[in-house]
Amino acid sequence: MNSFGRKLTDLRKQAGFSQQQVAQKLATSGAIVGRYERGEMKPSIEVAAKLAKIFNVTLDYLVDDTNSLSMIRNTDMLKRFEEIEKMPDTDKQHILYTIDALIRDAHTRNTYAS
Repeated sequence: MNSFGRKLTDLRKQAGFSQQQVAQKLATSGAIVGRYERGEMKPSIEVAAKLAKIFNVTLDYLVDDTNSLSMIRNTDMLKRFEEIEKMPDTDKQHILYTIDALIRDAHTRNTYAS
Protein backbone atom coordinates (compact mmCIF):
# COMPACT_ATOMS: atom_id res chain seq x y z
CA MET A 1 0.00 0.00 0.00
CA ASN A 2 1.39 3.42 -0.93
CA SER A 3 1.37 6.48 1.31
CA PHE A 4 -1.76 7.93 -0.33
CA GLY A 5 -3.62 4.64 -0.05
CA ARG A 6 -2.61 4.17 3.58
CA LYS A 7 -3.67 7.70 4.50
CA LEU A 8 -6.97 7.30 2.67
CA THR A 9 -7.67 4.00 4.43
CA ASP A 10 -6.78 5.47 7.83
CA LEU A 11 -8.91 8.57 7.29
CA ARG A 12 -11.86 6.53 6.06
CA LYS A 13 -11.72 4.20 9.07
CA GLN A 14 -11.29 7.10 11.51
CA ALA A 15 -14.39 8.71 10.02
CA GLY A 16 -16.28 5.43 10.30
CA PHE A 17 -17.05 5.29 6.58
CA SER A 18 -17.20 2.22 4.38
CA GLN A 19 -15.57 2.30 0.97
CA GLN A 20 -19.07 2.45 -0.50
CA GLN A 21 -19.97 5.51 1.57
CA VAL A 22 -16.85 7.34 0.40
CA ALA A 23 -17.62 6.26 -3.16
CA GLN A 24 -21.12 7.75 -2.91
CA LYS A 25 -19.64 11.09 -1.85
CA LEU A 26 -17.33 10.93 -4.88
CA ALA A 27 -20.03 9.67 -7.28
CA THR A 28 -18.00 6.56 -8.07
CA SER A 29 -17.95 2.93 -6.97
CA GLY A 30 -16.65 1.26 -3.83
CA ALA A 31 -14.33 -0.82 -6.01
CA ILE A 32 -12.60 2.33 -7.24
CA VAL A 33 -12.08 3.56 -3.67
CA GLY A 34 -10.62 0.15 -2.85
CA ARG A 35 -8.22 0.48 -5.76
CA TYR A 36 -7.13 3.91 -4.50
CA GLU A 37 -6.53 2.46 -1.04
CA ARG A 38 -4.49 -0.48 -2.37
CA GLY A 39 -2.43 1.82 -4.59
CA GLU A 40 -3.62 0.12 -7.77
CA MET A 41 -4.96 3.40 -9.09
CA LYS A 42 -4.29 7.10 -8.48
CA PRO A 43 -7.19 9.57 -8.36
CA SER A 44 -7.28 12.69 -10.50
CA ILE A 45 -6.35 15.92 -8.76
CA GLU A 46 -10.05 16.82 -8.66
CA VAL A 47 -10.94 13.57 -6.91
CA ALA A 48 -8.01 13.92 -4.51
CA ALA A 49 -9.23 17.44 -3.67
CA LYS A 50 -12.74 16.07 -3.01
CA LEU A 51 -11.28 13.39 -0.73
CA ALA A 52 -9.32 16.02 1.18
CA LYS A 53 -12.52 18.02 1.65
CA ILE A 54 -14.52 14.95 2.74
CA PHE A 55 -11.97 14.17 5.46
CA ASN A 56 -11.22 17.80 6.37
CA VAL A 57 -7.51 17.47 5.62
CA THR A 58 -5.22 19.42 3.35
CA LEU A 59 -4.51 18.11 -0.11
CA ASP A 60 -0.81 18.34 0.79
CA TYR A 61 -1.34 15.94 3.67
CA LEU A 62 -3.19 13.46 1.50
CA VAL A 63 -0.75 13.31 -1.41
CA ASP A 64 2.63 14.00 0.22
CA ASP A 65 4.84 10.90 0.22
CA THR A 66 7.70 12.51 2.14
CA ASN A 67 5.65 13.49 5.21
CA SER A 68 7.45 16.84 5.18
CA LEU A 69 4.32 18.73 4.09
CA SER A 70 1.86 16.81 6.18
CA MET A 71 2.64 18.21 9.60
CA ILE A 72 -0.63 20.17 9.60
CA ARG A 73 -3.27 17.90 8.17
CA ASN A 74 -6.39 19.53 9.59
CA THR A 75 -7.71 22.39 7.46
CA ASP A 76 -9.22 24.18 10.46
CA MET A 77 -5.83 24.14 12.20
CA LEU A 78 -4.15 25.40 9.05
CA LYS A 79 -6.60 28.32 8.88
CA ARG A 80 -5.75 29.20 12.47
CA PHE A 81 -2.03 29.24 11.73
CA GLU A 82 -2.63 31.38 8.66
CA GLU A 83 -4.53 33.90 10.81
CA ILE A 84 -1.73 33.94 13.38
CA GLU A 85 0.84 34.48 10.62
CA LYS A 86 -0.98 37.68 9.54
CA MET A 87 -0.76 39.20 13.03
CA PRO A 88 1.87 41.61 14.34
CA ASP A 89 4.90 39.93 15.90
CA THR A 90 3.95 40.85 19.48
CA ASP A 91 0.53 39.23 19.08
CA LYS A 92 2.15 36.14 17.55
CA GLN A 93 4.53 35.86 20.49
CA HIS A 94 1.67 36.10 23.01
CA ILE A 95 -0.39 33.50 21.19
CA LEU A 96 2.53 31.08 20.86
CA TYR A 97 3.40 31.59 24.54
CA THR A 98 -0.18 30.70 25.46
CA ILE A 99 -0.18 27.65 23.18
CA ASP A 100 3.11 26.49 24.72
CA ALA A 101 1.60 26.79 28.21
CA LEU A 102 -1.48 24.81 27.18
CA ILE A 103 0.69 22.08 25.64
CA ARG A 104 2.76 21.87 28.84
CA ASP A 105 -0.43 21.59 30.91
CA ALA A 106 -1.78 18.82 28.65
CA HIS A 107 1.50 16.89 28.93
CA THR A 108 1.42 17.26 32.71
CA ARG A 109 -2.19 16.04 32.91
CA ASN A 110 -1.39 13.07 30.70
CA THR A 111 1.66 12.19 32.76
CA TYR A 112 -0.29 12.15 36.03
CA ALA A 113 -3.30 10.42 34.48
CA SER A 114 -1.20 7.39 33.54
